[in-house]
Amino acid sequence: MAISDIKEYAHLTADDVEALRAELDSIRQDVTESLGEKDARYIRRTIAFQRLLDTAARLVIHGSRSPAGWILGATALGVAKSVENMEIGHNVCHGQWDWMNDPEIHSSTWEWDMVGLSSHWRYSHNYRHHVFSNVVGMDDDLGYGVIRITRDQPWKLDNLLQPVRNLFLAVTFEWGIALHDLYSEQARADTDAEKSAHRRALIGKIARQTGKDYLLIPALRGRRWRRTLTANLTANLLRNVWAYVVIFCGHFPDGAEKFTLTELEDESRAEWYLRQMLGAANFHAGPVLAFLSGNLCYQIEHHLFPDLPSNRYAGISTKVRALCEKYDLPYTTGSLARQYLLTLRTIHKLALPDRFLRATSDDAPETASELKFRPSFPVPADVNTERRVGLRTALRNAPAGTRRHR
Repeated sequence: MAISDIKEYAHLTADDVEALRAELDSIRQDVTESLGEKDARYIRRTIAFQRLLDTAARLVIHGSRSPAGWILGATALGVAKSVENMEIGHNVCHGQWDWMNDPEIHSSTWEWDMVGLSSHWRYSHNYRHHVFSNVVGMDDDLGYGVIRITRDQPWKLDNLLQPVRNLFLAVTFEWGIALHDLYSEQARADTDAEKSAHRRALIGKIARQTGKDYLLIPALRGRRWRRTLTANLTANLLRNVWAYVVIFCGHFPDGAEKFTLTELEDESRAEWYLRQMLGAANFHAGPVLAFLSGNLCYQIEHHLFPDLPSNRYAGISTKVRALCEKYDLPYTTGSLARQYLLTLRTIHKLALPDRFLRATSDDAPETASELKFRPSFPVPADVNTERRVGLRTALRNAPAGTRRHR
């Protein structure tokens, strides 16, 4: 099962958790108070760069006469769409730049370059996902309803298909997100009329987006419309796959823990912070990779402070990592390739019924709970006798404040 008692799982006292909250609040306050013109220049320059790259890529696609030129243009267009989607759209819609009071760069007005509606996404993502992050039964982003990524999600026969579903979701990610966000909006709608309004709004956005990408812009290229159409299709495919990889690597590798509904009962702000730290995962990235990922290589920091500007996450990460060391908490990170391979392992493994899996439901790489730290926890039979005795002895004798994670 997932985590029901986060303090027990983290081996922290209530005072420890409150002290951690105070230190994280201090980080937030320091960043908030220091926001200024340098940060505003960053987002404005990012938007200008993205638009320039988009224009240049389209000119290369239209003007090139060789396959190499077309490949270069389509790739550059895919990069431009990725930057717009992740470093700009995702972060603007989180309200990271609302403090600027710029009517264009504001969460209430930004509409991004993909088929989903940003207004639908803000509820599904900013509220359902970030407030109830990794809580089974509340966070619909746990597998997006089509992939089983924790043993707390009951196995169904169609889970056998999830390796194929995973590939399909990767190439159609913007469409999957659009439908996922629509279902979240319809789930909270009070009347059929509201549900229909949300559906019509999405259909309208899809018509505008696909009309622009696959009809209007190709038509403007005249006889070379096929080159433009295929380049747009390729760029959207590249953007979809890249966004899928970044998002999955931040949420589903080993170490990104899951939580039960019980954990939400009387959850304090301090415990919410702790849940974000335990439920997300980072990947190693230099400045370029961080920029291309929307700085979501710092997923832990993003979940702690989703409305702080993304250009600050690198600096925040050093402080958060120091806090993890101080309180003996995990700081889950690894290379992008490693995090994705761990995610793929989970997706393929959990396609099978639990009876074919070796680890217990409380101590598996992808699913763990506080029960595994209790002295009575059963050690799997395939662990040798010496290891079983040593593990149980360590669990019984470890000091109360000592963290005993794998």
